[in-house]
Amino acid sequence: MTNPTLLTLETRRSCRNFKPDMPSEEEIAAVLRAGTFAPTGMGKQSPLIIAVTNRELRDRIAEENRKIGNWQAGFDPFYGAPVILIVLADRSTNPRTYLYDGSCVMANLLNAAAAVGLGSCWIHRAKEEFDAPFGKELLAELGIAGDLEGIGHVALGYAAQPPAPAAERKKDYIRFVR
Repeated sequence: MTNPTLLTLETRRSCRNFKPDMPSEEEIAAVLRAGTFAPTGMGKQSPLIIAVTNRELRDRIAEENRKIGNWQAGFDPFYGAPVILIVLADRSTNPRTYLYDGSCVMANLLNAAAAVGLGSCWIHRAKEEFDAPFGKELLAELGIAGDLEGIGHVALGYAAQPPAPAAERKKDYIRFVR
């Protein structure tokens, strides 16, 4: 069985080479909206998405992420993507599920990006960023409060080249119990 949603899920790949062109407001808004419809524990909606299109702020975040990742100066851990979507989740909203809630938001954002023709990649180290003074100061600067944990970043933009085909799925990925 194939339909457009399943095809998107099967063909989405991580993008690690972006064009510098900014996606349209409409494309970004569509991806963000999809993120807000991710499932959350008890419907409490613990996640928060910060959409960064400001180049100066994007570069500050990239530099902090680079330092945490211990890469050489000049390396861009967001692979040139002009947009960063940061997903955080409030630990106090739902202490049992906030991490899973944020992960579901990440998945929705990544799949929505593919659905509207954008490249994306889940970039880690958000937890380290927002547990550190850098992240706490950034949130204060943006007027965002709460017991927030960084879940991940979505590097977002137009892919510089078409995605590679999917790797073969492992044989024991699915096991039926009948």
